[in-house]
Amino acid sequence: MSTKKFNQERLMQVLLAPQISEKATHIADKNEQIVFIVVNDATKPEIKAAVELLFKVEVKSVQVAVQKGKVKRSGRSMGRRSDVKKAFVCLKPGQEISFVEGGAA
Repeated sequence: MSTKKFNQERLMQVLLAPQISEKATHIADKNEQIVFIVVNDATKPEIKAAVELLFKVEVKSVQVAVQKGKVKRSGRSMGRRSDVKKAFVCLKPGQEISFVEGGAA
């Protein structure tokens, strides 16, 4: 694993949350990728090292996309949502991360 090059505390802060949506589920089934929301200044090597450190899996590749924030109106004033950076993490064959929710009624 390549976690030796990076600061442990930084790697713990790189991943913000997994993206759970219909599109993310479709991508997970079709391309065997997992979508994470990451901090805006995260790099591909940092994301790879963070996923390997936190989930104890081997990462094959990482693709990154920045979703630009929408312009919204509240009365007269215009505002803008912040940009969101998403990482599409492809795992090596045989590797798996499951986000199972417990207690759903």
